[in-house]
Amino acid sequence: MAANSFWADARLNAQRPAARALTLPAPARETFDAAAPRAATRRRELALPSWVVFCMIMLATFAVCVTVTMRTHAGMRSAAQEYEQMSTDVEKIRSTNDSLRREVERLRTDPRAIEAAARERLNMLKANEVVVPLN
Repeated sequence: MAANSFWADARLNAQRPAARALTLPAPARETFDAAAPRAATRRRELALPSWVVFCMIMLATFAVCVTVTMRTHAGMRSAAQEYEQMSTDVEKIRSTNDSLRREVERLRTDPRAIEAAARERLNMLKANEVVVPLN
């Protein structure tokens, strides 16, 4: 039975409904344009392979990452320099505060320091002293 293709075809044709004849409109005839093949060829020549587009995207992504990293490192360096400058300023201010604190303590407790400060800053004199101006 497998060798009898006529019988199989006849049997299949009997099982299928009869095909109706369909009339389709004729396709519109295109006018021949000599520039069309050249334009299509030119378009194909300008098309980039997908691996080139992928490489361009990867290169652009790499460039953005490098730029962000470089800007971050530059910002970090400037922040570190500013921190060092502020640390030295704080140390100077602390040493000044310590010296002023010692001087205040000396002016509170030492009578000779009190007298020297009164003579220099306030131009004070003792009762038995005479001022001789020198011009």
